[in-house]
Order: sequence, then structure tokens, then C-alpha cells
Amino acid sequence: MNVTVDRKDTMIYPDNKRVIARYFFNGEQRAVTLIGKLLKMAETEVETVLFQTLREFAKRHRSITTLFKRHYRNVKPLIKQIGYDEQISEHRKLLIGSYFTMEYAIESAALFNPSIIESFDQSNLKKGQLRVILSLRATGEGHISSLVFRKAIIDENNDILLREPGDQIGEAELIKNHLYRKKSFISKLKEMKVPEDSYNLVLTQLPDSFTYDQLREAAKYAKELGDYLLMEQERAIDEIVWLADSYTEVKFSLDTDLSERVIFPISKSEKNGIEDARFVKFTGDSGEKKYFGTYTAFDGFTILPKLIETQDFYTFRIFPLHGKYAIDKNFSLFPRKINGKYSMISRIDGVNNYIMFSDQLHKWSNAQILQEPVLPWELTQIGNGGSPIETEKGWLLITHGVGPVRKYCLGACLLDINDPTKIIGRLKEPLLLPVENERAGYVPNVVYTCGSIINNGELIVPYAMSDYAIGFANVNLRELLEELLVND
Repeated sequence: MNVTVDRKDTMIYPDNKRVIARYFFNGEQRAVTLIGKLLKMAETEVETVLFQTLREFAKRHRSITTLFKRHYRNVKPLIKQIGYDEQISEHRKLLIGSYFTMEYAIESAALFNPSIIESFDQSNLKKGQLRVILSLRATGEGHISSLVFRKAIIDENNDILLREPGDQIGEAELIKNHLYRKKSFISKLKEMKVPEDSYNLVLTQLPDSFTYDQLREAAKYAKELGDYLLMEQERAIDEIVWLADSYTEVKFSLDTDLSERVIFPISKSEKNGIEDARFVKFTGDSGEKKYFGTYTAFDGFTILPKLIETQDFYTFRIFPLHGKYAIDKNFSLFPRKINGKYSMISRIDGVNNYIMFSDQLHKWSNAQILQEPVLPWELTQIGNGGSPIETEKGWLLITHGVGPVRKYCLGACLLDINDPTKIIGRLKEPLLLPVENERAGYVPNVVYTCGSIINNGELIVPYAMSDYAIGFANVNLRELLEELLVND
């Protein structure tokens, strides 16, 4: 293959010192017992333990007392069970909150599966430089994955200049103010095969448009029917709340650096992980710019594809994708509409690449096969390596293929610019495969990417090395396109 691929020296490794302070709850009975002991503690001892705790943890987190207060409010209803009716001091509230707080090292196991996009801020750069945002999958204890970010500049020589990450990492404030429309909500429930008589127990109480809180109250009321509910109906009510839980909006403080913002699993639909986000800078019909990312939500049993959108990387809105073909993994959105429709690459059967078109960004009901695995290094399955990139020769789609011993390699194909259902070029050999020093990691023998970018005549590919750390490879774009067109 006559394509120059230059692996760079820049690496990003997981850092087990990057921790967040999370709410910790280990069952109601244990919590009641613990709070009872804390309520009996003398005020002088409360202050001693609290100030010692603050000395130890205040420098590790931004406004740790705010977190303690939030976690105290979570367990405050349990105090009524104890029958404690005295005034609780602010110091004691903070101390109680601290006992329901734990640190979680978000990258202790791995940092991998990057995507790269052009930043909204391109000010004060030299000619040929590009400021970029990297999204990364961070994995810690228990294989729980979250979404984190890094900032970098690609310089005039296409070297990657990473910004030093911040050291006070935090979760966003969770906002559940999504307005649900009953018609589309019912459509998704039908796709989930929830029986009509079961979801009507909840939805008949609600107006045509309703909030998350309204739905939770309706579900609570339906469950209070108690003995009159069948087990299947109770399960259906749980699924309704599960679906509503998957619509979220999160907002970070303006005084946080991008590298200090972590989107940790929020809803029940993703409690086991936010996996493999593929971000794209999207241009709308009127030329407006917005960032979209697709990712896989996993609750330990069920996969739910989701869409995340933002304009500034402070506020993020998150929605589940729905429709007949909003299933499985590997969704990546084209950076603009094609022939008036949103377009998406997907892998709905776990083996082949598909292409989908839709009038609605959140609903995907039509799909056609685009690409099957045909070469030895990809025969097990193929998938995409991020959103297609528009070039003068066509849509450049980076792919991944799985071969013997489940070794992952990166490939590429070229799609017609006006009709991306047509493949006009395809590499016969891998573009990137794991070399010896990249084969050991969280998942051995893997190179994998969730998005690349073009700058100064090169394709810059950030890639995971065996699902552990991240490297970068620069590919001569002219040579790559020529090689693709030779192999049409």
C-alpha cells in the first residue's frame, strides 16, 4: 500500500490520580444506622472530624462542601425514620454528607477510543494551526465508562500539542427539564414492546406534553395501586421511567476547564457505561454550527444508542435515538445533511456497515447495507471509525475490521459525495494495525478510533492502543485518496 502513515510520539495515558467525588449509598438500613451514630456524636467531635476531612480533601475537589451538602440532602429524608427532631448544625450536615461521598478514579483502568473535532475557538493561532477538542472514553473500577475531554493544538507541522489537563475534576449539575411529547414517547414504548394496557396506567394521567417530574409522579401513583397490579405491569412502569431517565441535560460551571468536565453515567439506561462517543461538528441548513455525538449507553444488559448535542461544551442535551434501526452500536452522523436528509453510518446487525437517512435527527427507521466484511483482516465484523469526512474526492470513511484472534485494524473507504450509498474506493490492506508495542492493554491486539480530522494535507487519526492508552497517526491525504480510487 503506497500510503505514508507516521505514528507520532504524542501519547495520552490513563491517570489514576484523576478522581471525582461521587454520592455513595449502600442501602437504606445501613444508612439509617450510620446517620444515627453521627447524630449522637458530640458537636466538638463533629467539628474535629469535619475539619480534618476538609484539610485532606478540599484541594482535591472544587467546592467539596457543596458536594457534601448535596449528598446530605439526598439522605435527609432518612432522618425522619430515626425520630431526631433537634436542630442539626451546618457542620453536622456537612459531616453527614461526607460519609455518603466516595472518590472514584475515572481513568484507573483505561483511557481510550478517542474522537477529534475542530474547536469552536480558533482565535490567536498561527497559519496552519488548528485548535481541537478530543473526547475520550475513561474507564475505572467495575468497568464503568464515562466521557472526558482534552484540549490540543495541531501545529503547522501537524504535531499534536496537548494542553495540560486540570486537576479538579467534577460532574455536571444534572437538569431534568426535558419536555416529553406523548405521541413520540408512546412510539418508543411500542418499539420496546411495552404493552399498551400497561403504559396506559401511567400515560393516561398525563397531558400531550409533560415533564420528567410529572411522569415520575404518575408512575408513583400507578404503582400505589399495589395488589391490583400484575408483575408484568410493574415491570412496564419501571421501563417507562427507565426511558424517561434516558433524556437528560447537564450543565457545567463556567469556571471549569474543559479537561475537568466529566459526563459520568447519569440515567439507569447507562449505569454501566457511556461508551465510544463519536463527535462531529455539524453544519445546519442555515450554516449554523453545532456539535453532535453518538454514544452507546449500557445498563449491564441492554444497549441504547444515544445522541448528545452541545454548542459550547458547557451545556449538553442527551436523547435516546429511536426508530426501527436505532439498535446496536457504531452510530456516526455525517457532518451535514445530504439531499435534504440527516445521514448516519451504523452497524445494526453487529457485522456489517449500514447507511441510514432520516428527516428527523432522533428517529431512524430506514437502513440499507453499505459494506460487508470481505478481506481476511475484517472477516469477523466491520464498523466505522467515526463520522465520514468530506473531501474533494468523496466522503472518507475510516473503518475498523476484526480478524483472526479478534485483532482490530483500521481501514478506509470512499463514498460518492452526492450518493454515499455508493462505495467508490476501498483499501485492500489495513491503514493501521497494532504494532508490537501496542498489543498489550485492557483489550489486547486492538487499534480503534471514534473520529479523525484533516489539517495541512494530512489525516490525523487519534487511536486507542489495545483499549488502554491513546496514540496519534498522521496519514498523507493525497496518497490515501489516490490509493482508494485505485481500489474502486
